[in-house]
Parts: sequence; C-alpha cells; structure tokens
Amino acid sequence: MSCAKTTVQAKLPLLELMPSNLSVIHPHLLRCLIGEPLRMAMVSIQNDLSLQGALPMFSQTLSSMLTLTSEIGDIIKMDTVVWRLKLLKSGAAYANSRLHAVQAEVLLLASGNENLPPSGEADRLFKSLKNCKVRYFRNRGHTLLMEHDFNLLTVIKGVNMYRRGKKRDFVTDFLPPTFTEFKKSTKDFKQLNELLSPVMLSTLETGKIVRGLTGIPDKGPILFVGNHQLLGIEVPSLFDGFLKEKKITIRALSNPLFFVGNNWALCQELSLFDAVSVYGGVPVSPINMYKLLEKNESVLLYPGGAREVLHRKGEGYRCFWSHKQEFIRMAARFGVTIMPFGCVGEDDILEIALDYNDQKNIPYLRDWIKSFNADLPSVRDTVIGEDGNQVLHLPVVLPKIPGRLYFLFGKPIETKGMDNLLMDKKLANDLYLHTKSEVGNLVSYLKRKREEDPYRSIMRRTLYRAIWGASAQVPTFKP
Repeated sequence: MSCAKTTVQAKLPLLELMPSNLSVIHPHLLRCLIGEPLRMAMVSIQNDLSLQGALPMFSQTLSSMLTLTSEIGDIIKMDTVVWRLKLLKSGAAYANSRLHAVQAEVLLLASGNENLPPSGEADRLFKSLKNCKVRYFRNRGHTLLMEHDFNLLTVIKGVNMYRRGKKRDFVTDFLPPTFTEFKKSTKDFKQLNELLSPVMLSTLETGKIVRGLTGIPDKGPILFVGNHQLLGIEVPSLFDGFLKEKKITIRALSNPLFFVGNNWALCQELSLFDAVSVYGGVPVSPINMYKLLEKNESVLLYPGGAREVLHRKGEGYRCFWSHKQEFIRMAARFGVTIMPFGCVGEDDILEIALDYNDQKNIPYLRDWIKSFNADLPSVRDTVIGEDGNQVLHLPVVLPKIPGRLYFLFGKPIETKGMDNLLMDKKLANDLYLHTKSEVGNLVSYLKRKREEDPYRSIMRRTLYRAIWGASAQVPTFKP
C-alpha cells in the first residue's frame, strides 16, 4: 500500500521526537485504533429487539467502549505507536514489491472515511493486481467489518467470488438469500413499492383472475416467460413479490453485462448489479437454463431481452422475440410448467427523451456505445433483423408523476408428457407462438383494465394510505 502517503506516516518524524512514555491521547490516533464507537456499539444489538430493549443494551455497550477509549491512551505508549508505524512502513514496502506475483482472486473493500489508507489507494491496487475486484463503501470507516449492518457474505456473493468447487458455476454456487438479506431487501424495496404500488394478479385453473400469486404452482420446475419494461423497472417488484408471498427465489436468466469482467463492472460501489447475483441471477445461456430446469428451479426468462429493456420511442409493449422456439423443447425435456405473464406501467412512470436512434447520431455517444459493446459478449449474434439488434446503451429518460405497475400471470402451460415437442419442430413452434400470443393478450388485458383502477394515480394511493395506514394494501380494479 502507499503507506508513506498516509496522514499518520506523515507525522512519524514528529512522533519520534516525543517522549517514549507519553500516552496516546491524540483523537486521530485513537480513532485509527478503535474505529467509530457508535457504529461498533450497534453490533451487539439484535435486529428483532424493540426500541425499549435496544436502548439499554446500546447504552451499556457504548459506555464500556467510551471507558476503553479513555483508558487506551494509558495502555499504549508513544514508543509502541512509533514502532508499529515503522513496522507497517517496512511491511508495505515488501507487499508493494510482490503485487505483480499475486495470481489469486482478490476482493478489495474500500471505505470512504478511512483514517489510515490514502485516497486513491484502492484504484492503485486495482490496477496493480491481476485478478482484483473493488467495492467502495463511501460512508464507512476503516473498521468496516466490525460495523453492525455490514455483511461480508453478501458482498462476496454479489461479486460472484463464492464457489463450491475448483471452477465457478453460477447455477450450483448459488446460496439462497439469508433471513438478514431478505429483511434488507424488504427495506430496500419499501420505497419503490410505495411509489409504484405493484398489483400482482394470477389466473386459477378455472380461468378466474384473482389478486395475489395463488394461481402460481408451489413446486418447480417453472419457467416464467413475459415482457420486459423499460430499463427493467419491474424486476425488483417481481422478485420482492415472490419472496414475500411464495417464499421462493426466482432464478433470472440475465444479460452477461451483469457478470462481465470489464473495469466498469469490477470497480464500483455496491449496486443493483450485485443484487442480481445475490438473488440468483445467472448469465443467460442454453447451458445455464438446462442446469436450472434440471434442478427443478423457478426460472425467469425474458425472450425479448435487452431489445425490450432498451426499446426505442414508440415501441412500448412490443415483443421482440426471436423467430426460433428457444425454450419450448428444453421445457418439454424436463416437463416444465410454462407460466406466461404480462406487465404494464412503464408509460406511466418514464418517458424516453433520447433513444438509441437519437444517440447514434451524436458522434461522442455513438463512439462510446460502440466501444462499450465491443467488450461485451453477444447474446443474439446469430439472430438476423431487429430482434437480434440488442445494442446496449443507456437511454435518456424523464420521470413522470408515477402511475402503477401491473402484473398478470396467465394459466399454466403444461409440457409434462409432451415428448413429441422434442422432435416435431412445427408443434414446438406452434406452442412457442401460442406462448407469445398469451403474453400479448395479458398485456392488452392489463392496459385495458388499468383504466378502471381508481388508484392508478399516486395522489389517490397516498391519500388512501394516509387514512388506512402505510402498510395497507391499496385496492385496484375488479378482475
């Protein structure tokens, strides 16, 4: 590390001139030794404690830590501090000379409020180490691992560095979200759910549409097939709904962008990209889909892929499915239940200001998009036409006064016992087109019925919650 540039090392000549038996009472030195007392005192408090039970425990822990703070200056003398700083300087020099030889995977956690390492040290190490990933925590201190709301396992899973065997396998290496992660996701999605107030509907075997996920089978393998919204704004609500009501984690077949090893993805703050891996996302590929269905998982597939997520102006709710029956025969092989679903609401939330057609006419943006896509693996490079035109870019969007998200899951399509789909391409293609038609019908139904929703406006939803409570389920149209 760049030890010589730290603020403490800069003071080393001055510290050497001080009497060796002088107590360490400098606030900066004490903070380097014990970290942030308030954050560390929270570690001993259980999450399920009430406010009345947590306050005495917090007060007792904080009191003991402050007592330690007042006594530590008498325990650690100045000559000890000087000796440790010289040892650190020597060790850092040796480590710097050996960085080029490190071949192992390295996960570097960089906090923004560090008292010892200088700013920019994480960037230097990222460039020096051959196989390194960095995650920044801007509002944390150097005692990051000792803070109450930090979970190292979540970070490791998010950067895909956890593996069970010699080689990484996105399917089998997955660890389901822990109870702590589940509670955190509920907290993280709370504001989004209050803002968009998603409505989830499902279809019973009788054909009756009901609110909730009652019509969804409880056991896999299940393949959820539906349409994407602009920028994938529906995905967090979809995951959260299944976690809460069905207690299952849907394994989403996701764009390789979330898993690639370019500098932009490797060196960033903890983000939605990491959440994709934590909640079971895998790179979309026939092999990964095969493995998931073989394990009886619940799998989420968007046949329209990035082309639907990043659609152009005037293309809302248009399906960009390949002409090949990509998933039908694999579903038949494992007797999968196909669940078609439709989702609407993007046009009530976002409006596209600059799409790909606009951006490719701007020289700087055109060059950036070309350079960015050159380093990414293509998902549909063999598909000809607009369905295969999945150029990744970031459309410029304008927010609207939020409307509402609507999901509708249709009647299950059973493939168990339909082995003839494996050999009969025409039959497989007919079922593929039928599934696509079902998704389109579900979308049309939701677009029509949402006009009857008295709480489509966020104003009326806010008023309803003000009267009936923040946790009240806001009504919607009658199916």
